[in-house]
Amino acid sequence: MPRQQRIAVQGPYFEDFEVGQVFADAPGLTLSAGHAALHQAIAGDRLRLALDGPLCRAVTGQDRLLAHPSLVCDVAIGQSTGPTQRVRGNLFYRGLVLQAPVFIGDTLRTRTEVVALKQNRSETGLVTLRITTANQRSEPVLDFWRCPMIPLRDPEASTGHADGFEGIPAELDRERVRAAVPAGWDLDALGEAGSGRFSELEPGSVYEIEGRDTVTAAPELARLTLNLARAHTDAGATVHGRRLVYGGQTISIAAAQATRALPDLATVIAWQGCDHTGPVFEGDVLSTELTVEGIEALDRSAGGLVDLRAVVHAHRDGSDEPVPVLDWRFVALMA
Repeated sequence: MPRQQRIAVQGPYFEDFEVGQVFADAPGLTLSAGHAALHQAIAGDRLRLALDGPLCRAVTGQDRLLAHPSLVCDVAIGQSTGPTQRVRGNLFYRGLVLQAPVFIGDTLRTRTEVVALKQNRSETGLVTLRITTANQRSEPVLDFWRCPMIPLRDPEASTGHADGFEGIPAELDRERVRAAVPAGWDLDALGEAGSGRFSELEPGSVYEIEGRDTVTAAPELARLTLNLARAHTDAGATVHGRRLVYGGQTISIAAAQATRALPDLATVIAWQGCDHTGPVFEGDVLSTELTVEGIEALDRSAGGLVDLRAVVHAHRDGSDEPVPVLDWRFVALMA
């Protein structure tokens, strides 16, 4: 009788990474109305063009609903988690640009490349990844960097990895952002459906959003977006003894809360940066404070780009004070 072969199915440790490694074996995902509905139920998305078919057609000229940019980003991040299944936490996202709008029915495929490695003094290391996502026509739709923290197999090992983050842009390239604004969109139609508030915005304005949201269905969102990070589905894989909420869920809830303050947002174009300043757990209640950091009119009859900063706090049982969990700076297109 042949000897039984046992094969471990697991993600790499920090020692297993090398600069230049490419991971492109994640399944492609065709976005369906089911994905959009479940994401909307979990995050509370209120983006008009992702909800209102006739309005989306009038603005974009497409017969399909816009895929919410948070859903697109969540899927791309999820597709990049094959090599980062052991992640302890994701430190940041940088330079994210949604290079083209995505619609329901489009298929997303993601390539992940290791661009820098830095061992920490603790039993972990930082793996900087460049992530690019294309649609079914091989057209680029998303490009960004993220930095997960991965444990070492041998806590005493010295890998010698000490790369810096110099290759990651600290500021967005505004020309790339402007180039990502969808051509041919009729923002007048969106302004007529809402209130067209872009012209009323003033830099420095702060929106204190009273409505808060309780985090639920965290493992379901991770699975929906192909996220393999064990910390989101297995409490035993975290240092907290509790499942960590996928960072994309916190960002998506912040985006949904932002549309309460600015209901005429057309879409998100780019992320200047996104720092997870604390862990989020299921059952936390999230609140967002939204600041207008800048505005830029476009060469068209209506609307423009608005630079926003969303600072999110978690309110949880056993704590008298809210805990900071997210600092997200992003650029949105608004009527």
